[in-house]
Amino acid sequence: MNALIKLELARALRNRKFLFFSVLYPSIIYLIFSSSAGANERVDGTALTVATYLMVSMASFGALTAVLMGNSERIAKERESGWVRQLRLTPLPGRGYVLAKTASAAVVSLPAIVVVFAVAAGVKHVRLDAWQWLALTGVIWAGSLVFAALGVALGYLASGDAVRPITMIVYFGLSILGGLWMPSTTFPQALQDIAEWLPTHAYAALGRAIEQSQAPHAADIAVLAAYFVLFAGGAAWLYRKDTLKA
Repeated sequence: MNALIKLELARALRNRKFLFFSVLYPSIIYLIFSSSAGANERVDGTALTVATYLMVSMASFGALTAVLMGNSERIAKERESGWVRQLRLTPLPGRGYVLAKTASAAVVSLPAIVVVFAVAAGVKHVRLDAWQWLALTGVIWAGSLVFAALGVALGYLASGDAVRPITMIVYFGLSILGGLWMPSTTFPQALQDIAEWLPTHAYAALGRAIEQSQAPHAADIAVLAAYFVLFAGGAAWLYRKDTLKA
């Protein structure tokens, strides 16, 4: 399994288009969005400046991009090309393939988080305590596993041709409605009610609690845990179904 993880990492790091969208793209979006507000302008309902608030949003968005977009399409195409079938003929256990995909995506997601933080600190002068930077990195990185499981599930759910539009709808839907691109407090009340139940909303809320030196809300942790069980369970069921079909 270690050899497969190394192979997956090498493939991901050689894919310049993937690296751009997962590592640099969130930082570019962060600069565009944060530049539209004044340096001391604060987000309604929080004590955070716009630049600080959006930093967590775009770091979460970058991690989401890496683990979701990186997994779903590649798995679907490998299923169609017969690569997954070939791996089943090796001693590699079934869970090894899924773990390798998740591990490689998680490793690529870390630079996306760090680059957004570096841009926020260097360009927008966001200042936090050392423990907050470390806690934010750990929470956002660990939370991305929820979406890595979703990426695996989508890869086994859809065919190679259908997986991209399905993933894009899920990707932008979760990002926008979850409040990663703009504060959910600016939404109509009906959309705010929906946003509170989305995993991306809870995901970013954990980071924003740390930014405000608060303990993460139990409700946000519960929402993420529930979605992780749902996505991981769905991925496992779809994987077994695909194995039986083969």
